[in-house]
Amino acid sequence: MITRRPSIFIYTHDADEDFLREIRAGIEEEGIYSETYEREDADPDTLAFEAARDSMLGSGIGVAGVDIALQMRGLKKGSNAAFYHMPTFQQCRDTGANSARIIKKLGLKDQ
Repeated sequence: MITRRPSIFIYTHDADEDFLREIRAGIEEEGIYSETYEREDADPDTLAFEAARDSMLGSGIGVAGVDIALQMRGLKKGSNAAFYHMPTFQQCRDTGANSARIIKKLGLKDQ
């Protein structure tokens, strides 16, 4: 039997690899697992919404090119917890960390 561990899902489309590295590092720093999947959608809002819906933890990140969006299950599509166009590496890392901190019910890092 294959079981999946609870993870934050990151759905991507032509994502900037440096941004992904920083997002995953932020999540890992908080002690949460992440899984990354390439998708057909090019809209970061849709990617984040579907990632949050599909994640057992209810937290998802969408990365399309140089745009990133953080979404939580239960929020309307487009009502992101965070959205950046051309973020700095620190903003990418903080987005990853904040996606985990929301799950852990901790305060968010300043962005």
